[in-house]
Amino acid sequence: MKKRALLSVSDKTGIVEFAKKLVGLGYEIISTGGTAEALKKANIAVVKVSDVTGFDEILDGRVKTLHPKIHAGLLARRELKEHMDCLNKLNIAPIDLVAINLYPFKQTIESGADFETAVENIDIGGPAMLRSAAKNYKSVLSICDPNDYEKAVNALQTSVSDEFRLRLMQKVYSHTGLYDIAISVYLNKQLGFVAPESKNGILPFGFRPSFERDLFLRYGENPHQQAAFYVEKGAEDSFSNFEQLHGKGLSFLNIYDAYAAVSVVREFSEPAVCIIKHATPCGVAIDNDITAAYKKALGCDSVSAFGGIAALNRKVVKNCAIELSKTFLEVVIALDFDDDALSILKEKPNLRIVKLPAIINKEQNYLDFKRVEGGLLVQQNDNKLVFDKDNLVCPTKKKPSEEELKELEFAMKVVKHVKSNAIVIAKNNMAIGICGGQTSRIASVKMAIERAGESIKGAVVASDAFFPFSDCVSMLIDAGVKAIVQPGGSVRDEDSIKVCDEKGIGMVLTGSRHFRH
Repeated sequence: MKKRALLSVSDKTGIVEFAKKLVGLGYEIISTGGTAEALKKANIAVVKVSDVTGFDEILDGRVKTLHPKIHAGLLARRELKEHMDCLNKLNIAPIDLVAINLYPFKQTIESGADFETAVENIDIGGPAMLRSAAKNYKSVLSICDPNDYEKAVNALQTSVSDEFRLRLMQKVYSHTGLYDIAISVYLNKQLGFVAPESKNGILPFGFRPSFERDLFLRYGENPHQQAAFYVEKGAEDSFSNFEQLHGKGLSFLNIYDAYAAVSVVREFSEPAVCIIKHATPCGVAIDNDITAAYKKALGCDSVSAFGGIAALNRKVVKNCAIELSKTFLEVVIALDFDDDALSILKEKPNLRIVKLPAIINKEQNYLDFKRVEGGLLVQQNDNKLVFDKDNLVCPTKKKPSEEELKELEFAMKVVKHVKSNAIVIAKNNMAIGICGGQTSRIASVKMAIERAGESIKGAVVASDAFFPFSDCVSMLIDAGVKAIVQPGGSVRDEDSIKVCDEKGIGMVLTGSRHFRH
């Protein structure tokens, strides 16, 4: 019996050449619509699907391949006599290969098409045929990727291994699964579908986020861990939309740390720079000029900055690039780079230069996932205003000045991105003493004071959570700070307030903590 191949593709890349090779291998070609026309123009004999089914396509093409003569031809198990007897009885011929790619739903919605157009680009028959063929992988080759055409021809010319069939099968179900998720994500985004159990419409009862592998990485946090970077569908205007312009390939930790740095500078509308080391800020500063902001950020802790990652929320210009090139950095990620800056930075062959249009003062609204074995912790990301002047409480006799309030706001925006227990000492819009990730707040205070050094005189301090005892406050005041901001809420808040009053400094309470684990 002559072999048969069913070809129906939206992306017609390579389909004519593939069909010619299949004909050369003795295959009869079945096809539909635009694919059939393309093959006919190339003088390839084509049997229309309607001639196979005996039923013309209807409903403007919505129904054409959803027919027993198609799906029985795909699903019949060749090794089962009763299946083949059934095909013979009903005069149905087996189909041995399908090459199908689906209606371009993703491209349609990305073009800004309206809802009705998007719905019309939801493929029904294509996924059904692919899934039928893949289910019967022992007898039918199921191809959804034009990159597999040549591999299929090579296999058919020699012998088709079980491993190859299984790989095609896996690819089909991954492909159709991602296709369905893209539709689900679109509907959720466009129509705001949420489950009744969702609190304030934020946390759905269930969801299927869709991620596609974008980059293979050399390894994960350690060389023995395999790793890759996956991009979320529907999140194109996000951090994942970065473009590497130069340097070695990005590593797992490069990307992780770069995002940490980007998250900090997005807090500011002013030119801002954050230098990250091990996912923790070691230098943050703002200024009227991005070059000045970088020099200040570096000055916060130039020792820790060595081998770090710098994020800048403005275009990097020549003078800034000169300063950046003076220090060993793993990655520089910025809004953009002018030609002179690129030329200077590219003199460092291993420096990873990354452009991110979505870096500037972007509000970050997303669900934050933390994986545990067998489950997933999901929360709204921490996007609450960290320093709302209208809701601040000042329980101390001395009230911070307007200038001090600006410094306290700067420090609070930084401390939000430092691991708990977090302390940030700031002066002149520079985070001169940063410490977090300690098991006690007093330990963080001691280390932040040490890092600030003599510059602490006249500085301000922010804490991500309340002070459990007054010892932290006493130590900071004795070191020279002039104002403090903290969430408040400790049963011993009065002790800390009393110390501030005794030593004549102001303290404000935000009422909002910012733990970061």
